[in-house]
Amino acid sequence: MATHRTLVLALLAATTLLGACVYRPDIQQGNLLTIKDIDQVTVGMTRSQVRFLLGTPMVSDPFAPHRWDYVYRLQRGRDPRVSSAHFVVFFEGDAVSSFELRDHPEPPGLPQKKNRKQKAPAAEPPADAKAPATATAPEPPQPPTGAG
Repeated sequence: MATHRTLVLALLAATTLLGACVYRPDIQQGNLLTIKDIDQVTVGMTRSQVRFLLGTPMVSDPFAPHRWDYVYRLQRGRDPRVSSAHFVVFFEGDAVSSFELRDHPEPPGLPQKKNRKQKAPAAEPPADAKAPATATAPEPPQPPTGAG
């Protein structure tokens, strides 16, 4: 009976300790948009141009066909913080009438380490080793010559 109890306690302890070793993958949902992509959206673009540039919207409400929502969410492993981005495009007919950036997307990549050492700034060369700074004035524009 004592060995049975010891075995149960050992299994319980092993389960508890190994429970913390379970891998939790990063979970990404939605459209990953960069600021570069968002800056290319302009008023007057067609729906197909926006779809080509940003992809199919994550949320396309059938009751509000004039609005496309691009939503992105990222949770890294066991980190409780969630990165998110939300970009809304409004249409009038087939053309973009306005757009709104509600949450700014963070650049993709792994989070930076907190205890990262910084490089020391490079030593500045002595003052006598510097080359003298020379500035030239810009040339004035030439008037156009035309045959008339």
